[in-house]
Amino acid sequence: MTDELSVLGIECWGHHGVFEHEKRDGQRFVVDLTLGVDTAPAAASDDLRNTVDYGSLVDEVARSVAGDPVDLIEALAQRVAEVCLLDTRVEWARVTIHKPNAPIEIPFGDVQLTITRTRADAADGKGEGHR
Repeated sequence: MTDELSVLGIECWGHHGVFEHEKRDGQRFVVDLTLGVDTAPAAASDDLRNTVDYGSLVDEVARSVAGDPVDLIEALAQRVAEVCLLDTRVEWARVTIHKPNAPIEIPFGDVQLTITRTRADAADGKGEGHR
């Protein structure tokens, strides 16, 4: 059993979408992360080196969203999950990508996609197949 570490509402700028104006102009994306992590070593030691440094992780996630454009939020969510799983202490990552300014003609509140990826997915190469 793992503990859950969440960082919610990470605001990022990216150039993702199927339309040319989305890639050209960019838009705001919001990312929610929940990570499966054993926090017992950090609790016992009270040492940042024994846990996930969520400040650094948020910086990496923002860089990945700002990176090369993709068409689909499914591909973007996969990219963010892979960033989270780079830290070997992360057993699984649940990533929600919000696209609040998606090009939809009818008024709406939010578009969001949530994926969950595990360390096993990353190790066996299935991450690419789960887009």
